[in-house]
Amino acid sequence: MSPRRRSRAPGGKSIFDPVHGPIALGGAPLALLGTPEVQRLWGIRQTGFAHLVFPGANHTRLEHSLGTYWVAGAMAERLGLGGPVAEQVAVGALLHDLGHPPFSHTLDLPLREVTGERHERVSRRRVEGTDPDWPGERRDVPATLERFGLAPRAVAELIDPRRPSPRAPLPGSILHGAIDADRLDYLQRDAHYTGVAHGAIDAVRLLDTLRARDGRIVFAEKGRSAVEGFAVGRALMYSTVYYHKTVRAAEMMAQAAVERSPGYPGEARPLFQLTDGELLARLRDARGPSARLVEALVERRLYKRSYALRRVPAGERRRWTRWAEAPAERRALEDAIAERLGGGPGTALVDVAGLVRREDVAEDWRTVGLVDDGSVRYPFREPGPWQVLADRPASDWAVSVYVAPRLRKDATGGRIARLLAAA
Repeated sequence: MSPRRRSRAPGGKSIFDPVHGPIALGGAPLALLGTPEVQRLWGIRQTGFAHLVFPGANHTRLEHSLGTYWVAGAMAERLGLGGPVAEQVAVGALLHDLGHPPFSHTLDLPLREVTGERHERVSRRRVEGTDPDWPGERRDVPATLERFGLAPRAVAELIDPRRPSPRAPLPGSILHGAIDADRLDYLQRDAHYTGVAHGAIDAVRLLDTLRARDGRIVFAEKGRSAVEGFAVGRALMYSTVYYHKTVRAAEMMAQAAVERSPGYPGEARPLFQLTDGELLARLRDARGPSARLVEALVERRLYKRSYALRRVPAGERRRWTRWAEAPAERRALEDAIAERLGGGPGTALVDVAGLVRREDVAEDWRTVGLVDDGSVRYPFREPGPWQVLADRPASDWAVSVYVAPRLRKDATGGRIARLLAAA
């Protein structure tokens, strides 16, 4: 990201990172790295099933956590933060993804259905030591924080604020914002490992033009092109990598394998504490639809997209969004479609991720300010291409239907459309 290097503390270590170079660790961060909660992240792929399309994408959540720690420290230093505040921010960055389920965002919807919480809230509970699903004898993170004079609740508040706001104070803005430490790392890291150039943002320029104004992050006007490039890069990475149709097919298969596992949803909580490999092994042993889906994933016999709707007509949006908001209804729809096509449960999958609009993401962009001659402008609030980009959905498709390869011949787009219309 930058030629800047922080010196290694006495007794510390350096980890060589392909994106940022040597990352110095000592004290609390080094001790936290050895805890079970953090070490679990070695077993979770950063980009879910993107490796099935982009073979290099085998990097992990722990690599990303280390990178976010480095970027957060660089941002804090650039903004003039020091001492306990800077340490708290850097440690929060290191721990921000503890709550991710296996395969990262792939299982976000089942996690929320089963636990009622997003992964950020699970991260918070794990930092505080209050996660009811994490074994009590392995809750080393809060004890380690306290040993180094850091309050677990204060670190947890940085990771998952009880009252989130796009106008968070300066330390919180480093971890939560349109251009924050998390995104500055994952866009570069995911671009590096997938080989996709869209995420090659000008991170050096962004860091160099970072400023603090009235307790919040802004950028110097001379960094405008880097800010705009960041917005474009993020949007293109979503459409090119994160929501690539084949990546989504694999992710929907994994989601369906979890949703059709024995005892789901009532007995599924333990699944979200596993690593990727542990989850696949557990589901493969479950037999039934879950085992068949996992076997197809492992052998890369992926489902095919048979139907896609780019935009939902305004008058029909409520009918469609109920499937996004009511997972049980969506599964019933999937199995009804599968039955009409001659398949069993889990052979037809409806992806409604494109209907879920993150209002908080759009609001984050409206707070991005450029300072010039003492005044701050907010380009993403003004009508024009940048506001459109800020409001752009993550997926190019509102609804997609994927079917098992053996059903592809009968699952024509017209037939799927008629089945959906009749639902």
